[in-house]
Amino acid sequence: MRVLLSGYYGKGNGGDEALLATLLQMLPSDVTPVVLSGNPEETHRHYGVECYNRMAFLSVFKALRSCDAFVWGGGSLIQDVTSTISPFYYGGLMALAQVMGLKTVAWGQGIGPLLRYPTRFLARRNFTGCTHVSVRDRSSSALLSNWSIPHIIAPDPVWALESKPVPELVDLPKPRIAVTLRNHPQLTETRLTNLTQALVNLQKETQAFILLLPFQKSEDLGIAEKIHTQLKDVSRVICSEDPQILKGVFRGVEMSIGMRLHSLIMAASEGSRCFALSYDPKVNRLMEDLDIPGWDLKDLPDDVDLISKTWINYYDNGASLSSEKIQSLVDKAFLHRDLLKEALK
Repeated sequence: MRVLLSGYYGKGNGGDEALLATLLQMLPSDVTPVVLSGNPEETHRHYGVECYNRMAFLSVFKALRSCDAFVWGGGSLIQDVTSTISPFYYGGLMALAQVMGLKTVAWGQGIGPLLRYPTRFLARRNFTGCTHVSVRDRSSSALLSNWSIPHIIAPDPVWALESKPVPELVDLPKPRIAVTLRNHPQLTETRLTNLTQALVNLQKETQAFILLLPFQKSEDLGIAEKIHTQLKDVSRVICSEDPQILKGVFRGVEMSIGMRLHSLIMAASEGSRCFALSYDPKVNRLMEDLDIPGWDLKDLPDDVDLISKTWINYYDNGASLSSEKIQSLVDKAFLHRDLLKEALK
């Protein structure tokens, strides 16, 4: 069976690449994956799979015609807050696959917010037409239940991604704190300045080495480098295009401060205590599910000392998830693999 995989792949986003890596890890061995990518050459080089340009309609149509099934491959594909075009792109592909008679699967989805009637209407039609659906959070599950659409709910698939050791960490000092910030309107210059000064205070108090992790170079690298200039000898910017290595960076990290959803998931799954800076409802959902402390960026305190003291207190007294809780989340994430086996048999 040939299966076409659609997601925000090939765009240099560590979280979405982690979803692709996990999806490829979970596909049944007798399935041939075909991937729609923003950078098909790079995706082919990294994963060794057949790829097509996600924005070239004729190539996409050719790929659809050559496949037996179509999979929405994880993430927040169906939401109309950060993009009004995105849900119509992904929804249009799903609708076309359904019209062409392919088996269609929505896998590891985080649905919404859906604020506009046209996107809600299309999303409901899409999910109703799927043969199998899995979601990663209670809010998405509640929406599908309201639409009377059968589905399973399980933790984000990236919980189950196998991590790799990172050789360049061997010579770096311990203890370590990992930081992942991204470009966003809510991360104003003033807030970034305050967060940077709070990190300087945190480092001085804990004597921890700071790992600055851009999950998407185009959005994150400039911020990481700006923070690094204030922490010259006690920090390192670490970039990796391999999501398994990116996840491996969090091994042995005492504390992680993250904006990006998958930075927090990777950190928590590797046993790091996490502190969230939320810019999106999906991050708030994770905070609620795992009892992760943090602030909405729009409500970030103006007092640098308050930020510093909160972080220092959490570093000294906070707790990571227990090994039993982590294993339970990993085991449950494999329900997404079971769904693929059932859907693609």
